[in-house]
Amino acid sequence: MVVYLKLILTAVVWGGTFIAGRVIVQDLDPFSAAFCRFAVSSICLLFLTLKQEGQLPRLHQKQLIQVILLGMTGVFAYNAFFFLGLQTIAASRAALIVALNPTFIALGSALFFKDKLTAFKIIGIIVSLLGAALAISRGNVVNILDDNLSIGDLFLFGCVFSWVAYTLIGKLAMQQLSPLVATTYACLIGTIALFFPALSEGILQHFFQINFVTWLVIWYLGFLSSALGFIWYSEGVRVIGPAKAAIFINLVPVSAILLAAVLLREEITLSLLAGGILVVMGVFLTNKA
Repeated sequence: MVVYLKLILTAVVWGGTFIAGRVIVQDLDPFSAAFCRFAVSSICLLFLTLKQEGQLPRLHQKQLIQVILLGMTGVFAYNAFFFLGLQTIAASRAALIVALNPTFIALGSALFFKDKLTAFKIIGIIVSLLGAALAISRGNVVNILDDNLSIGDLFLFGCVFSWVAYTLIGKLAMQQLSPLVATTYACLIGTIALFFPALSEGILQHFFQINFVTWLVIWYLGFLSSALGFIWYSEGVRVIGPAKAAIFINLVPVSAILLAAVLLREEITLSLLAGGILVVMGVFLTNKA
């Protein structure tokens, strides 16, 4: 029972990252926000790794290349796109786009790892893409490219493709490294990479001017979402298995939309609601297969 509660809370926390991201970009530039988030995440994950593993294992050349790619895709690129996108589009809209991750991961796995695309997966992919198109186009799917697809939407699709790359590379990296070690290395590398564009944004000058609310958001993103979320989700995978644990991911866009409506007063339109339902259904079918 406890593990199910943790998985639900994890999904809610992950849904809240879109609201947190929308808030933080009002005070920090995108790369500065991403750097602060993963500086906190790296500290938390490094502490956890040292506690569980005893040390951060040394990597051979192939592993080093893999974790560098993980850091550059899943941390650097994903978060750059994430915060750039949230500067201009609603949190609920962003959540629905990012909810397409499993759909494109299924396609990527079929393309690069020859994973079988079952009928359920194909139906799920079509349904989720239709749902995203419905939400993005505000119900006008036929004319989706006519002023409906904004630069913010494109940034969020950048998130999706970055995460697909991270997941597929991670499938190789985690054949020899534990998920915790691989994630910790990825966070450390991504944080270092994020520091340089954050530096150009003036993070050193602004660091001591960051207000209390923004620091709370940074710790929410860095500790609750990245570190604690990883721990709880990994525990869920271990206890009830990856297939059942993955089902709870469907709650992320749902919680994001509800939290955005309550906390940010974002409007829940009919097209957003219908699109969200289709995306969740599609992702469920994709995972079920």
